[in-house]
Amino acid sequence: MNTNEELITTFYRSFNVLDAAGMINCYSNNIVFFDPVFDLLNGQEVFSMWQMLCKMANGFSLTFGNIQDLGENYYTCDWVATYTFSKTGRHVVNNVKAHMKIIDGKIIEHSDAFSLHQWSRQALGFSGWLFGWNSYYRQRIKNIAKRSLVTYMEQ
Repeated sequence: MNTNEELITTFYRSFNVLDAAGMINCYSNNIVFFDPVFDLLNGQEVFSMWQMLCKMANGFSLTFGNIQDLGENYYTCDWVATYTFSKTGRHVVNNVKAHMKIIDGKIIEHSDAFSLHQWSRQALGFSGWLFGWNSYYRQRIKNIAKRSLVTYMEQ
């Protein structure tokens, strides 16, 4: 395992034990992050997102693997988070494909890809199943997530 693969392993091992500080330590200060729920975040927003998610986690477990070196400092990794969604109390199993760029021993870009419709079906129930494909409904999910993050950051 090379040092970049070790960095990714450290990130997900920290995530598995809900150690936001350990996760954040793997990032550069100028980290750029994207996922289907939070959209595009930068720097402190990313740090706060992980702190908030780790703090709110309930019934959380994580597995990861299949770390692949794509060349030119890009890596992918598969991970699965299992947890209880705090707003609804519903059980979620989220299958994610991470893409990362690593420079000088720090992750500078991180994007997570997963089906927002599948996630909303699990996390939100019938309404997520019925409307999770709809762009208006998806934007509503993103707006709620962003508002939660802003509120968390203001505290």
